[in-house]
Amino acid sequence: MTRDYVEAIRASRLTIYDPIEIGDLALWIPTPELEGILNEALAGISLTGLPIRTRSKVAKVHVCKALGYPVPPSFRKTQPRFVGQLFDTYVQKSNNLQVWNEQLSATRRYVIIRTDESDVICRVKVVTGDELATLDTTGTLTQKYQARLVPKEAKTELVADVDTDRLQPFVQAGANLAETVSPVDHPCAKLILPIAEAFDRLRGLVGKSFRDAGHDQERNRGAALHELVCRELGYADYRDDGRFPDVRQQLLEVKLQTSPTIDLGLVCPNSEAPLDVPKVAGQQIRHCDVRYAIFYAATDGATVTLTHFYLTTGQRFFDRFPQFQGKVLNKKLQIPLPASFFAE
Repeated sequence: MTRDYVEAIRASRLTIYDPIEIGDLALWIPTPELEGILNEALAGISLTGLPIRTRSKVAKVHVCKALGYPVPPSFRKTQPRFVGQLFDTYVQKSNNLQVWNEQLSATRRYVIIRTDESDVICRVKVVTGDELATLDTTGTLTQKYQARLVPKEAKTELVADVDTDRLQPFVQAGANLAETVSPVDHPCAKLILPIAEAFDRLRGLVGKSFRDAGHDQERNRGAALHELVCRELGYADYRDDGRFPDVRQQLLEVKLQTSPTIDLGLVCPNSEAPLDVPKVAGQQIRHCDVRYAIFYAATDGATVTLTHFYLTTGQRFFDRFPQFQGKVLNKKLQIPLPASFFAE
């Protein structure tokens, strides 16, 4: 499948500056596939001895070739540099990522190319601006969107009892997930549960508990919850590639809250911007079509217990969870990448 994208781009004779509609089944490369193509093509390429600017240009040349694009005579200073696939490239020998002269964009992709001590490319990671925003621990980067969760008497709430108009034609009651799909697959028609059925399958998690990995291990806490969610939805296995939304095949973002403040990063749930998934039956899925499963929990330091559960569409997210006004940064950002970033 990844080779099909490259061949289609090569046959189209498009340049990196020609826009492509997000979700185009032939020409838009979804993020997981983009990362796979670049890892396969760039691993082992040496940038030894090259000045920083030359190193960056050479890396871009190899990226063009890997994706089937012609190499331009020179690289224009566009934002982003690869307009068609909506991404910028960064060559990193250290874990200190620097983004100059612009804000992080929630939907832009950031292709981060890691080199070893000998300046040989060893790993490529592709993340969105929203995913990068969650990695900042210095306080230099402020979450753009936040909301507030105020629990009420009801332990479970279905905030939106139907899916968005865009998504409704593609849902299927009783869809068999165990034998057909994985949680990290792209969504496809008739294998997406209606939001009301997803609510019924997940509401039984209230009262369940799992081991608390600690306040500094939010990702491990989240992984434990994601595994429970996948099981209750009916999947045969649990998978999580760290991308938005958490259960991509069901267009479901899962949030674990032990405090009332919901961090939403750079993505506004009710945004009508296109989501980085292939089109479903010719329709592009938007951020507002994503479903949000929010679990409120209590912890005693050893065990996390789920106390409340809410399910809503992004479109109606702020009907139940009031939005805070965040700050926008306009300066050079330095984001320390975690030691495990390139290992995952």
